[in-house]
Amino acid sequence: MQVTRSSRRQLQLQNLMFVAGLLIFVGLLAWLSTRYSFDADWSSSGRNTLSIDSRQLLDEMPDPIHVTAFATENALVREHIGDLIGRYQRYKANVELTFVNPDAEPDRVRELGITLDGELLLAYQGRSEKVQSLSEQTLTNSLLRIARQKQRRVSFLSGHGERDPLGQANHDLGKFGQLLEQKGIVLDTLKLAETADIPADTNLLVIADPRVVLLPGEIQLVHRYLQAGGNLLWLVEPGAIAGLDPIAEALGIEFLPGTIVDATTQLFGIDNPAFALIPDYPMHPITREMTSLTLYPQASALDVSAPQEWQAEPLLTTLDRAWTEIGPISGTIRFDEDSDERMGPLDIGFVFSRMKNKKDSGDGEGGAEQRVIVIGDSDFLSNAYLGNGGNVELGLNLFNWLNQDDQFITVTARTASDVNLELGKTAQIIIGFGFLFGMPLLLLGSGVAIWWRRRNR
Repeated sequence: MQVTRSSRRQLQLQNLMFVAGLLIFVGLLAWLSTRYSFDADWSSSGRNTLSIDSRQLLDEMPDPIHVTAFATENALVREHIGDLIGRYQRYKANVELTFVNPDAEPDRVRELGITLDGELLLAYQGRSEKVQSLSEQTLTNSLLRIARQKQRRVSFLSGHGERDPLGQANHDLGKFGQLLEQKGIVLDTLKLAETADIPADTNLLVIADPRVVLLPGEIQLVHRYLQAGGNLLWLVEPGAIAGLDPIAEALGIEFLPGTIVDATTQLFGIDNPAFALIPDYPMHPITREMTSLTLYPQASALDVSAPQEWQAEPLLTTLDRAWTEIGPISGTIRFDEDSDERMGPLDIGFVFSRMKNKKDSGDGEGGAEQRVIVIGDSDFLSNAYLGNGGNVELGLNLFNWLNQDDQFITVTARTASDVNLELGKTAQIIIGFGFLFGMPLLLLGSGVAIWWRRRNR
């Protein structure tokens, strides 16, 4: 082909058009990449993809999920949070993640009770829950709890000087009551003198330290509620059983005389020895995820011999160094072996459960589980002491379990089998000598061969 000036111009024009088209194509791809994204998990175990259980839960949550991460300007923490929430965002578009620097908003952090760098606050349909452990299982279970549709009604017994679930006094439970309402639990107070029976839609009855002895008719109503399969939380202070002996007898409970003391609480900066510290917990659904110690002021010890139909197990047990002090708690105190005082470990709380039957329940829920918790202290949930240790976490777990909201999702941990390379000694020697000597010699030999070949042309 003869190259002329005209053909040369046509070739230059074709090249110019090709370059222009290529630039336009690359620009369009760049623009599309800002509008749309595509993610693929190529790991062998699929560890960057949500489990089936998590995806099924998200399918049942049509409304937006708001995640607020309270994290300082720490790139590693924020990247870890972003990766975890990103799994949910890739499957559900309306999962919103917002980062808040706790140092910049201390009032908000204090109001919400945020204590850890990287703590998350989940919000869905007006309900919220905090998450401290950054894992798919913890996050999915928190979403499961705030996504529940059925309302839980909790009735607090009143009219006898009980702790007010909405009160603001130091001994009341107002702060904890607000947390329960944020989780979609309906709270009300119940005066047995004004009702013929405990309402049938009551999921849980709470008796929080009555100071006045109940009337015989009121005790009979509570006993009938217990016998009919109702769930119960009974918080008792030392020496303040308020005439509820029939309830204690029905559960096989004996309240030991005296107040639990632990003189070594000074190690934790507590001058008053009448505080019980519990750092370890049993593997029960209520406490299996708890790692923080809990604090119980002026607590009473329990001794339980449950009837045959009840399953009873201790939930809160003190350290060996605690004991029940019968005398006045002032000056120098010590354990008296010649008295009715009892040395630790002592049980402060017990959980009871039994299977309902249709005859007893009367609500057609035969086969469901009746749940009762009795704790020899009510101060640990009060406004004055709620913020100590893991008291909030324990209180919320108690209500979740009593309300039958402990159906946790088990997300199997996915092992990353493709991130570690294990080599034998022979392979290590071959690779080591290969990079140290073999590859340099190969490059040197190639260079010498090329030089020799060009020299002999």
